[in-house]
Amino acid sequence: MTTQIRTEAEASAPDRAATTPRWRPLVPWALGLLLLLAALGLQSQLYTGQERTVSAIFMFVALAQAWNLIGGLAGYASFGQVVFFGIGGYFTAVAMSHWHFSFWLSLALSGIAAALFGALIGVPLLRLRGHYFAIATLGVAEGMREVVTNLPDLTGGGAGITLPTVGNQATTPYLGNDGFYLLFLGLAALAVLVNGLVAGNKFGFALKAIHQDEDAAAAMGINTTRAKVATFALSGFLTGLVGATYAFQQVTIFPERLFDVDITVLMVVMVVIGGSGTVLGPLLGAVALQFLSEYLRQNYTSVHTFLLGAIIILAVVLLPQGAVNYLREARRTGQYSLLANVRRYRL
Repeated sequence: MTTQIRTEAEASAPDRAATTPRWRPLVPWALGLLLLLAALGLQSQLYTGQERTVSAIFMFVALAQAWNLIGGLAGYASFGQVVFFGIGGYFTAVAMSHWHFSFWLSLALSGIAAALFGALIGVPLLRLRGHYFAIATLGVAEGMREVVTNLPDLTGGGAGITLPTVGNQATTPYLGNDGFYLLFLGLAALAVLVNGLVAGNKFGFALKAIHQDEDAAAAMGINTTRAKVATFALSGFLTGLVGATYAFQQVTIFPERLFDVDITVLMVVMVVIGGSGTVLGPLLGAVALQFLSEYLRQNYTSVHTFLLGAIIILAVVLLPQGAVNYLREARRTGQYSLLANVRRYRL
């Protein structure tokens, strides 16, 4: 009798795959396209200072999405992610200053160089886990900064290096505010696209399995080492592209700025606040944090850093799983209480 009832229930249950509209998977891509078009239209409404601010937001959207690949999907918190940013910037500076490459060629090669470096250091470092991996990556970033500082003939050392942007030495005309706005927007769109493609295929599911339980993922037949190294290299590629663009925008770069650990901290905070392991989370986190930082800097000059830090702490305490993950859980369970959320994720 029980078997008969169960069979009838299964037969009468609607097939979710059949009832799901075919157009629903296309909704995120359509929304992304609309956001891209809106960002293109917004450019004409901004004055110079606002355009540079929005360009910085796009830059951090790309950086947060790049970190999310290794830190959010794979669960390996890289505290030395800025090393790829610095490698991209300095490779472009050296290529344009010493080898007289165009910026566009230097940009592509910078991303490849950062990816190769990520694969090289990823093989030994990704055998570590947790805080050991985090500290090791931080050490690599600090070490690379010292290497750059102690190669004055190539990198300019502590005095910095200036990219040729004007005169006969310029291999590529300076892009200006409008050009860098479009370029950073393109990099942000590329990083979001890569995250979306990775998260939605078998490779992304493998990374999530590694995040949940790496030993179990290996037992299921996933080549965890290959997946982690490939993800680290891909994350480095995107970060290197952003670093190269930033170097060209700034014209003169210094090791202290290109390898500043604060850049990594911002990536991590943006992903954590928005929701790690998601595509929308790093996007929202980067936009919200950069906009909030700029607003506080303009209106509360003397205490803006303190206020921003307090807001970040409050956001992490109330939404430890990130805004996007919180809204997903709240929608599923119907519980929107922040206090209940804090109790559920006791820190």
